[in-house]
Amino acid sequence: MKTNMTTILDLRPPNKDAYALILDAIDVGVYKPGDRLVESELADRFGVSRTPIREALQRLETQSLLTRDGRSLIVASLDHNQMAELYIVRTELEGLAARLAAQHATTEEIKVLQEMVDDDRKIVDNPSALSLSNRRFHKRLHLSSHNRFLVQQLDLVHRSMALMATTSLAVEGRGNVALDEHQTIVTAISNRDGEGAYEAVKQHLSQAFVVRLKHEVAE
Repeated sequence: MKTNMTTILDLRPPNKDAYALILDAIDVGVYKPGDRLVESELADRFGVSRTPIREALQRLETQSLLTRDGRSLIVASLDHNQMAELYIVRTELEGLAARLAAQHATTEEIKVLQEMVDDDRKIVDNPSALSLSNRRFHKRLHLSSHNRFLVQQLDLVHRSMALMATTSLAVEGRGNVALDEHQTIVTAISNRDGEGAYEAVKQHLSQAFVVRLKHEVAE
């Protein structure tokens, strides 16, 4: 576990604070829903003092990313209803981001989105790498909206998405389908088709939710 953590964090800027480091660890699945977070262990792992770790844990608890189990703090989990509510909000906000991106994205931003889709085809058989790249694609999509307040809200939504124990991209065949859906989104943005981009995102997230629901029943 520690080796994987080192590898993951080495790919990230070295100046991140304790909050960002813990959030990253949850986001990439090093700490999963139900895992207990111990202040002293986190301080040792990240090489920081316990005070910023304690403050970060309090902040994460306030944001409902951590919850109490007796005296311990554990990574929170989402029940079925919470997951459904989250997808509704994400679909509307991210659909809006795509619509705005079709209006405001620069030629360079659209080129980057296209290159991300093309590059992801090369790692489609690696669900872990694809999941990380998928988050980057959606973040780039958000930024292409050129609306800082929308990006802030989507950041909050995507933090909560990290509380889902598995990625829908791990389901067999989902990776290729998801990338086709990403291509549809990028094509609509490139064509400056705001409504088409919105509908493409809506369809993409609807399919992801269906896959996740089927996986939930199968477990």
